[in-house]
Amino acid sequence: MKKLFFFKIFVFLFITLFCSLGTWQLYRLQWKQDLINQISEGLKSTPTQYSQNITVNYQRVSLEGKYDFKNQIYLYSLNERGQPGFDVITPFETKNKENVLVNRGWIKKEYKKNLKINSSSSTIIGLLREKSRKNIFTPKNDPKNNIWFSININEIQIITGKKFNEYIVYLEDETIETPKPKKITIDLPNNHLKYAITWYSISISIFFYFLYFRKKQ
Repeated sequence: MKKLFFFKIFVFLFITLFCSLGTWQLYRLQWKQDLINQISEGLKSTPTQYSQNITVNYQRVSLEGKYDFKNQIYLYSLNERGQPGFDVITPFETKNKENVLVNRGWIKKEYKKNLKINSSSSTIIGLLREKSRKNIFTPKNDPKNNIWFSININEIQIITGKKFNEYIVYLEDETIETPKPKKITIDLPNNHLKYAITWYSISISIFFYFLYFRKKQ
């Protein structure tokens, strides 16, 4: 009887665990679908003049002003082929004296200190995007050597003396090769439904095995 009791506890815990994982994947599925919808709407949007009051994720915006190349930072990133390099993040001051960070695109590591990547333009168009959140596995930034692994607004404000909000403009310009602007699409991996079905299937299998075991007993 004691063994049966512990077996029941084992079955209950694992069914609860796998059902929880399946439910979490369904939440992730909803989040991913909402994100795809946001990107889809943003890619169809007409550029509107940038303002720090705009908080619509993936809204296409236009900006007039100037880059601050002196304070640009290099964010460690992989390109679409998995090659390591940097995203060039450059402060931009609009004609209305608003400061915003612009992701101008990806470069190879050897181009980090190459001034040729700093082509200036007073008018730009891009997609407004909320900055990514840092996770527990993200390395610490190295501002001294200008190597960043996450966008930390407070650290950037200390270095530049300028205030920024949580949104970054991703430059859209197919004529520029270096830095190569990051292409934002709706083609995102979305396997959450498959994962949810897998976890629920495991839970059901454990339950039926438990019923079979009880019958045998």
